[in-house]
Amino acid sequence: QVQLVESGGGLVQAGGSLRLSCAASGNPLSITHMGWYRQAPGKHRELVATMSVSGSTKYADFVKGRFTISRENAKRTVSLQMNSLIPEDTAVYYCAASPINLGSSRDYWGQGTQVTVSS
Repeated sequence: QVQLVESGGGLVQAGGSLRLSCAASGNPLSITHMGWYRQAPGKHRELVATMSVSGSTKYADFVKGRFTISRENAKRTVSLQMNSLIPEDTAVYYCAASPINLGSSRDYWGQGTQVTVSS
C-alpha cells in the first residue's frame, strides 16, 4: 500500500504563486509515476501535470508555462510550483501515484489540498 499526503494549498491573489508538495509513504519504491490532478466544484477531475521516475513530464495545456512539476530531495516526493495563478485555477488539487502509469486502475490518491485564487 502507498499513502500520499499533499500540502501547500491555500488562498492567493490572482497573479500570485503557490507551491504544492506530495510525499509518498508505505511502499513507495514501486511507484513509477506521480502527478497532480485537480477538481473544481461541479467539474470532473482533470490532469494538471505528471512526472515519471525517469524525469519525463507532461502538462495540461491550461497550465503550460505557468506550472512546473519537480522532484523534491526526498525520494518519491513531487512538488508543483504554480505561478501566475488565475481564479480558474481554484480547485482541490490531488496528488496521484501509480506503479505503471497514471490513469490506471492501480492509482493511489491523496486526500487533496484546497487552492483558492481570488480575483
